[in-house]
Amino acid sequence: MIVVKGLCKSFGENKVLNGIDLHIPRGETLVIMGPSGCGKSVLLRLLTGLLKPDQGEIWFDGQEISSLSKRELVPIRQRIGMLFQSAALFDFMTVEENVGFTLRQHHGWKDIHQIAKEKLELVDLHNVGQLKPAEISGGMRKRVGLARAIAADPEVIFYDEPTTGLDPITCDEINQLMSDLHEKLKVTSVIVTHDMDSAFFVGTRMAMLYEGQIVAEGTPQEIMNNDTPIVQQFIYSGSRKMLAPNKSREY
Repeated sequence: MIVVKGLCKSFGENKVLNGIDLHIPRGETLVIMGPSGCGKSVLLRLLTGLLKPDQGEIWFDGQEISSLSKRELVPIRQRIGMLFQSAALFDFMTVEENVGFTLRQHHGWKDIHQIAKEKLELVDLHNVGQLKPAEISGGMRKRVGLARAIAADPEVIFYDEPTTGLDPITCDEINQLMSDLHEKLKVTSVIVTHDMDSAFFVGTRMAMLYEGQIVAEGTPQEIMNNDTPIVQQFIYSGSRKMLAPNKSREY
């Protein structure tokens, strides 16, 4: 579904990404992990076309997209859903209006109302459509952001730090929701996180980014068994559950 070849990105003299290669098959849930400031969010913005690489190629379903203009990217972005770290909701809109925001150009309001209601139910939110974001909890705002991300039935969903700022119980709920949506919607998912509990719960494959390069890649079990010191240090210091495997998942 997504292929990345030799991707490089710098900001001034700061080289953030230095030759990234990734292959994300259709239907995969790839977790991109790594310490703060390692370039995870930059990589996500490159994959979604929000930034342009200095060097390298990004292929989306057989089409090279890194050189496309904003106008040319429109049909690609219509196949993508994005959950931002802060949920990025509009405070002056209701929950329902937020969910339907990206649909306005292609649907009548009656259709948007029904679609928004259906997507809110998919993320276990009921009877909140007429509330404003300030009137609901942080975990609920994340769910609204996710409902908006799936509103147009995307083929790929990108998640930027989906559990940041949430309490442990809400984190578990969001992790379960991401896993459930992946199964229900049959989408390809790319999740950027430094939350190891989340990474090992939802990921079918994992890639660790460190100092601008991929230093480890594989299944959750392969990552757990990776003997690279920086990988071991990161995954064990980043888990509040000591990386106990989820009982419902067989590695």
